[in-house]
Amino acid sequence: MSETLPRSGKLSGGAHLLPIRVYYEDTDAAGLVYYVNYLKFAERGRTEMLRVMGFEQERMRQELGFFFVVRQCTVDYRAAARLDDDLLVMTRLVDAGAATLDVIQEVRRRDAVLAALTFRIAGVGRDGRPSRLPAELRTAIQTLTAAAIPQSPSLSPQNG
Repeated sequence: MSETLPRSGKLSGGAHLLPIRVYYEDTDAAGLVYYVNYLKFAERGRTEMLRVMGFEQERMRQELGFFFVVRQCTVDYRAAARLDDDLLVMTRLVDAGAATLDVIQEVRRRDAVLAALTFRIAGVGRDGRPSRLPAELRTAIQTLTAAAIPQSPSLSPQNG
């Protein structure tokens, strides 16, 4: 039997892996995951990756006056997910600028990539203007990207 991933996912090979189950509310009239919900799954993946790294978004906002906004996003929808599917959101940081993060994500069902997403995420301060990434976060990101492996992990939601 395969090991079950924790609710907040885990870091593995430089990527964050988050299990997601498809609920009725995620589907459209045809019983397929509604396209915008892949963006929600990706947002959860990025949020949980930061949490596992020790950077809860609300704490950063309150204590550092820093938060993230999506500046750019592309999505390649490849196949549909359905009600009750067990999915895996793979999140990998590929580059960090002074105030931006470049992120690639995949929503997978077993070994099949259902949606491939790329994001440019911008750091913003209390005043709503661009803000440099906090030093502690930059260090954690460098550690994570140094652990990255070139290929995507081929793990199922049950890590098997």
